Amino acid sequence: MAQVQDDGAVYDDINITPMLDLAYVLLVIFILMTTASVQGIKVNLPRASNTPSLAKPATRAITITETGALYLDAYPMATIADLEARLLQFKAATPEFPIVVKGDSAVQYAKVVEVLDLLGRLDLNQIGLVTQRSAK
Repeated sequence: MAQVQDDGAVYDDINITPMLDLAYVLLVIFILMTTASVQGIKVNLPRASNTPSLAKPATRAITITETGALYLDAYPMATIADLEARLLQFKAATPEFPIVVKGDSAVQYAKVVEVLDLLGRLDLNQIGLVTQRSAK
C-alpha cells in the first residue's frame, strides 16, 4: 500500500539500510565468537622430579654394511639372532619405538629383506628406510 508524503509524492519503498547494518554487525559478532579459542583457567602446575617421560622413544638405527655386517646403533651384532635378542630387550622396555634401516647400496638385497622380516616377526611397525638424495 502506497503512502502519500506531505509534498504529494507517493512513497512505497522501504529503507533496508538499517536492517543490513544490523545483519553485518551480527555476522561479524558470529565470526568473532566462533573463531575465539577457549583459553581455560591458568594455574601454576607443580613440578615432579621422577615423572615418566612422555617424549617419543629414541630412534634405533640398524646399519648393514657392504660386507653384510650388522650394527644396532653403533654396536656390532654378530648374527641376526643377536640383533633379535637385542631388539626384544628394547621392546620389553618400550613396546613401540621407531627404527631406521640403513643398508649400503652394495649389500645384497636378501640381507635387507632378512632384517625387515625380523622386524615384522617382532611386530615392530615404525620402520623407515634411509636413502640418499640423487645428484641432479
